[in-house]
Amino acid sequence: MTGRSLLTDDQVSERLGAVSGWSRVDDSITKTFEAPSFLEGIAFVQSVAEIAESRDHHPDIDIRYTNVTFTLSTHDMGGLTGLDFEVAEAINAL
Repeated sequence: MTGRSLLTDDQVSERLGAVSGWSRVDDSITKTFEAPSFLEGIAFVQSVAEIAESRDHHPDIDIRYTNVTFTLSTHDMGGLTGLDFEVAEAINAL
């Protein structure tokens, strides 16, 4: 399932199995990545920004030195959609 259709809890659980390291927090999914250095973390964020722009779907980003946390949710739908998982898969592929 892709796009901006709201997923059921069962669909979310199924999709979480396909995106290594991501976990559900309420109506979002989140994952923290550790970069080798601060500058490499910022470069990683830039790569994620390009993915986000190409899909018109933007994660919340929290940068704490070498730790970068991404949180995805489809806010205008009030929960998780296939698009959140598509972006998570693309981030994992970097």
